Amino acid sequence: MALRFDIIALFPEMVVSAASVSILGRAQQAGLIELRPVPLRDYAEGKHRITDEPPFGGGGGMILKPEPIFAAVEGNRCPSDAGCRESVILLSPQGQVFTQHKARQLCEMDHLLLVCGHYEGVDERVREHLATEELSVGDYILTAGEVAALVVVDAVSRLVPGVLGDENAPEEDSFSGSLLEHPHYTRPACFRDWDVPEVLLSGHHEQIRRWRREQALRRTLIRRPDLLQKAELGEEDLSVLAQIREQLCGGEPSETP
Repeated sequence: MALRFDIIALFPEMVVSAASVSILGRAQQAGLIELRPVPLRDYAEGKHRITDEPPFGGGGGMILKPEPIFAAVEGNRCPSDAGCRESVILLSPQGQVFTQHKARQLCEMDHLLLVCGHYEGVDERVREHLATEELSVGDYILTAGEVAALVVVDAVSRLVPGVLGDENAPEEDSFSGSLLEHPHYTRPACFRDWDVPEVLLSGHHEQIRRWRREQALRRTLIRRPDLLQKAELGEEDLSVLAQIREQLCGGEPSETP
């Protein structure tokens, strides 16, 4: 069964254009994922299909109404007897920060309904009585929740078996093991007098593995030391980290040699 995404959006054309190319486009063509934009206005009532109103109590901005959002979600949920693992996700700056770990959890689901926020926000009853979880893609504000939804779709989709050409690629990405990824190089071996590290040209797989692990640890220690607190580190890793810290304290280069 393909992992199904329903993106409930005020501007579904943003989703269609972005998700029809590259890896997401190929994954849909291969039947590995199913992505369905759900136009929110189709579920609004009245002649003018109004989806937003001013907030009670005054204040600036407009609030997305609850009726069309509830109708859109309820009209696209799995049948109650389908045994479908399903989650209704509200994209909001107030939500849990979306991480690689969360992407892996969502990849285990069968159906994700992503509700895109807009304007000043959504009616609180959506958060309280409809959404099963609330996600934020970072500590900043976007003009369109569709952009945040596409971030979630992209991050989750690439973990679906078969979506990436290299099945081991997700395991080597930054954040997969709570470490940043090691540096990458390709041809030419020398560019403007900048050489590729010799170990990568050696053909010695174990030395390359150790170099990459050391560089991942070094880069994480320098750029995101907070990640090391939850990383799974072995005795070899701890020894390498101790050496890196000693080098840094001694004033040696902090980046790739």
